[in-house]
Amino acid sequence: MLQFFSKFKYLFITLFVLSVIIISLIYQALKPKERLAIYEPSMVNAELVDTSVQYIRKYHKIAPFKLINQNGDTITEANYKDKIYVADFFFTTCLSICPMMTDNMVRIQEKIINDPEVMLLSHSVTPVIDSVPRLKAYAEEKGVVDSKWNMVTGDKKQIYNLARKSYLAVKTVGDGGPFDMIHTENFILVDKEKQIRGFYDGTKEEDIQQLLHDIEVLKNEYKSGS
Repeated sequence: MLQFFSKFKYLFITLFVLSVIIISLIYQALKPKERLAIYEPSMVNAELVDTSVQYIRKYHKIAPFKLINQNGDTITEANYKDKIYVADFFFTTCLSICPMMTDNMVRIQEKIINDPEVMLLSHSVTPVIDSVPRLKAYAEEKGVVDSKWNMVTGDKKQIYNLARKSYLAVKTVGDGGPFDMIHTENFILVDKEKQIRGFYDGTKEEDIQQLLHDIEVLKNEYKSGS
């Protein structure tokens, strides 16, 4: 018996290896691919959504915008065409959650620095204070890479409408008037079709790790054509 197994041991080893490979391939083929949800206004906490879009159940997308970045350049949705991006809302004089959020955006920037598919977009919620020179100084202090990350200022009502009607990210009620103040810890993941694919607490380590993971999941969706 031992002589029999010895004689055919290489055959058995080959069959074993092939069996492992075949089982692995079958498992991968049957394993459902991870996909991210597409968030519609009706799926999100109503406190975060303007009443005008609260009951939309499909086809929600980030609205067109026109803002000014840290270099004085006009930034529109065209700058993010065919890009996955992470958006947030901040202000340079914030002493509470914003410094932590910006530091975490810097970490994300480090991870995507050589990835042409992914960018960042930070909206100032105090655009009167956050002029272009102030944003530029803040961006340089934080190590913002201009090709990857736009910090934008502009019309406050437009920024407010983006936060409430497009990004579905803030609880503040108002119309973006002089006394309104947007303040949110949310990071929002947006796909190449301008659809929301995830919300994350920009102050929490576990959420940042989940966001980085979800960026890869989203990229894989495009690679697989699904």
